[in-house]
Amino acid sequence: MSSRPPRVRALSVAELDLEAPDGTVRSLRPAPGAPALVDGDVYALVRLRGRPVATVVGTVAAAEDPAAVLGALARERLAAAGPRGDAERLAAARTGSTGRLAPPRTSVVVATRERPEQLARALDSLLVQDHPDFEVVVVDNAPWSTDTYDLVTGKYADRVRYVREDTPGLAVAHNAGLAAADGTVLAFTDDDVIADPHWLTALTESFAADPGLGCVTGLILPARLGTPAQVLLESHGGFAKGFAPRLYDPAEPPTDEPLFPFTAGSFGSGANMAFRADALRQIGGFDPATGTGTAAKGGDDLYAFVAVLSAGFRLRYTAEALVWHHHRDTWQDLRNQAYGYGAGLTAYLTATLVRSPRLLPALLARLPRGLAYARTMTARRGETAGGAADAGVPGDHGTHHHPWPRSLSRLERRGMLYGPIGYAKARLRQAGAR
Repeated sequence: MSSRPPRVRALSVAELDLEAPDGTVRSLRPAPGAPALVDGDVYALVRLRGRPVATVVGTVAAAEDPAAVLGALARERLAAAGPRGDAERLAAARTGSTGRLAPPRTSVVVATRERPEQLARALDSLLVQDHPDFEVVVVDNAPWSTDTYDLVTGKYADRVRYVREDTPGLAVAHNAGLAAADGTVLAFTDDDVIADPHWLTALTESFAADPGLGCVTGLILPARLGTPAQVLLESHGGFAKGFAPRLYDPAEPPTDEPLFPFTAGSFGSGANMAFRADALRQIGGFDPATGTGTAAKGGDDLYAFVAVLSAGFRLRYTAEALVWHHHRDTWQDLRNQAYGYGAGLTAYLTATLVRSPRLLPALLARLPRGLAYARTMTARRGETAGGAADAGVPGDHGTHHHPWPRSLSRLERRGMLYGPIGYAKARLRQAGAR
């Protein structure tokens, strides 16, 4: 019954670059925004000549060379992946890029509220992207101070566009960015990330090659794993969707996802997503009654993913498009997230049916499996048959090396029950405001 955090060791976060799957270490450094490596447990992104391909966890003793320890683990991990892993890595390196077509004009939209220090860190990473043609738009959502305005119009004058949106809610803020943007593609990220320099190019280049592509999502890794809340979240998958490229096509539904397209959480996350502007406008943008800052608590990104797929567009995931996310660090933050994820899930499903009633038969046909999936998703996860849990953060995402506390499972389920109510409240508040 306890809602206290489990006892979990902190980890350093690093990135390790290899010359080849069985090659030498080219570099080892702390992840962007992470503190210097210290002796003890280390969580490392493995790159092959710069390309993200895996993660590993290792323990580095005081007398050991971190590069040697982590390099050996990385080579072992890549060797264990075998030919299929090699094929996936090669596919990821080529996904969406013809080598001839430049990525289209892109607008990067960052919604924020009263977090100027984090925003500055994110903007610094966005302004050094290797994309050939882009703009950055900051949407200041329901501000109560001038801090964001002062930052953007001061330090970033003439490099970042400022938009104010007084109605609270992440989806409303994203719609304000959509209205202000001039890009053929709109990329969205959060104010608590640091973007890899190649992030925007990798996220948007597929749009030039595939006119039927409506959305692309990318890899989200933790910038810090210093608290139990951060470690537990990442142990249960965090925001990452792995390293294998995926293409979701409504004309050819994936056989390994029987709930498609309603398992929107498998497609990506709102901190790392891009949409063809015409496709996003065709579906009416984000549902303003969803998202953080509304009574619905979340679900704005999930709604958009399903709406774009339901409109006939394809969705692609690529690990080449990488951002480092600063997970919330307190136990109460994680409790709030657990409740919000549950609420956002059923809120987005409610929004989907309210705005697209034609999808009701498809959803009802998948409902029994969906209920079983929801129960599995919110179960107390990660314990072995003997009741003991593995003590390490996973090298593969979502392998649940730490048990998920029952208190968080209960919060997720309570959130699921609340989601439709929260969505209804948000719609009523919007109607009252109008």
